[in-house]
Amino acid sequence: MCIETKKELKFIIFALLVIAVYLSPLFILQENAHIRVHDNLDSNLAWYKVLARSGEMFGPVNATIPQIINGQLSRNAFGTEYSIIVWLYALFPTMTAYGLSQALTRIVAFFGMYWLLKRHFLPGEKWLFLQIGTALAFALTPFWPSGMLSTMGMPLALWAFLTIRNGKGGWKEYLVLTLLPLYASIVLGFFFFLTAMGFFWLTDGLRGKGWNLRFLAAIIYMTVIFMCVEYRLIFSFLLIDEPNSRDEYYFPILPFWRSVRLTFKNYLLGHTHVMTVHTLFILPATFTAIWIVFRKKLWKQERLFVFLFSLNIVLSIWYAFWFYEGWAPIVERFHFLATFNFARYHFLRPMVIYAGFALALKILSLQGKGWARKAKWYAVLQLLLLGLFNDEIIYQEKPTVKEFYAVEMFREIEEYIALPKEEYRVASIGIHPAIAQYNGFYTLDSYNNFYPLTYKHQFRKIIEKELAKNKKVRKYFDKWGGRCYIFTAQLGKHYMIKKDSKRHLKNLELNTDVFKKMGGRYIFSALPIDNAKKNRLLLVHVFESKSSAWKIYLYKTL
Repeated sequence: MCIETKKELKFIIFALLVIAVYLSPLFILQENAHIRVHDNLDSNLAWYKVLARSGEMFGPVNATIPQIINGQLSRNAFGTEYSIIVWLYALFPTMTAYGLSQALTRIVAFFGMYWLLKRHFLPGEKWLFLQIGTALAFALTPFWPSGMLSTMGMPLALWAFLTIRNGKGGWKEYLVLTLLPLYASIVLGFFFFLTAMGFFWLTDGLRGKGWNLRFLAAIIYMTVIFMCVEYRLIFSFLLIDEPNSRDEYYFPILPFWRSVRLTFKNYLLGHTHVMTVHTLFILPATFTAIWIVFRKKLWKQERLFVFLFSLNIVLSIWYAFWFYEGWAPIVERFHFLATFNFARYHFLRPMVIYAGFALALKILSLQGKGWARKAKWYAVLQLLLLGLFNDEIIYQEKPTVKEFYAVEMFREIEEYIALPKEEYRVASIGIHPAIAQYNGFYTLDSYNNFYPLTYKHQFRKIIEKELAKNKKVRKYFDKWGGRCYIFTAQLGKHYMIKKDSKRHLKNLELNTDVFKKMGGRYIFSALPIDNAKKNRLLLVHVFESKSSAWKIYLYKTL
């Protein structure tokens, strides 16, 4: 794709400047920036750090990570060494890597959506403002950071596939299909995208458009590249027979009407891992456009928009009803349905919603000058709204990266214990285990959704009495177990207890004999434990720091 006019170049430069301004807090504030905690600071960022210093970056498929859960966590649980994001965190400080990852993802997302609209969905120079505006809005969506281009790269992949399908594909399109797997995950987006492309190819053939072998070859080609890159995942999923924590994952739990409610919630508000911020401006524009199509009977002229509008609804229904309790007999018979999250077809929604938004604005613009101005205002207002969803704004009440990982304070803890870290194991109460892991401690607890089931059952004995007192937490651990934490009945699913808390842990009942048997010697608690002696724990020191969000009560087993 080339830049054809000076006006187009100016629009692109403006869009890139907006992205640069949007990302500037990450590069200016560095560790003093506020970013997402859930499935980010509490997990992935620590994992990259642990992997980088483990010496197992290129470890064999049967290697383990010594620092986590007594060396029983498979190296494969940390993903492939052929992913660029892994190397960013290995080569650069955490926040430099995070900023570079954000920049790479958003720039590729912008050009991918722009080229898709310009070439295939909304061609014509007259639509330049809508093309650039929609692409920029798509690039500013608050996507899940460690998802990389798993969803944000879909428009670029679709641009390549549609170009190849039309018989005009060349080296650029195949270069895209080759490089995207290096910065995307097949289970976090592209499995669902590629199966959708396969269905697209099949429907082409069944509708008499011919069995497009070039299109099919391109789909197979990208699939093979992904399988090579994700060889660890393929090995773990297909060749390892040892039961793992996902074998107890049980999702068909919602009655019919709660699935219906979840359908509307997902359609109207989206999902935390694929946030689209589409409720306030995109939905009204889309509903107005579909009303115009219906009133003027424009079904044939606007069949692509109608298809995307319908597909968006279907994806929300699919997501919500994947958790419908009626699936239970099928899931119990075909176990692989429980170990792979097929609900994630809704990860296609960001691309579908924003491509549909662009087409909706075109339909509005064709209704006259007044409508055209409204269409542009919809685009502008959506961009302004997304600006307010900048991490530095929406996570102001959360700890900064520096406060979250509290490196200085945990260095003091390390010096106080004065033993080589590999000689003892720790666990945390009231804070995420990722904090201790980031700081190099060997932890019995962790947040991973793929670890030996035998370890989960052994760890459960430590918190067995606490789980018995809290049904919600018991179901959370037993039916999923991705968070292998020291849960307490009192705190429940709260594991960010800040240093200004006045609470105490009361009536705690841990099996510290099992904890010690597993190698546990210290507990990092965010709160004082009133009955520590009853749990055979001794408070040895309290740590606090201006640069930490936490106060740590260091307990040693007796």
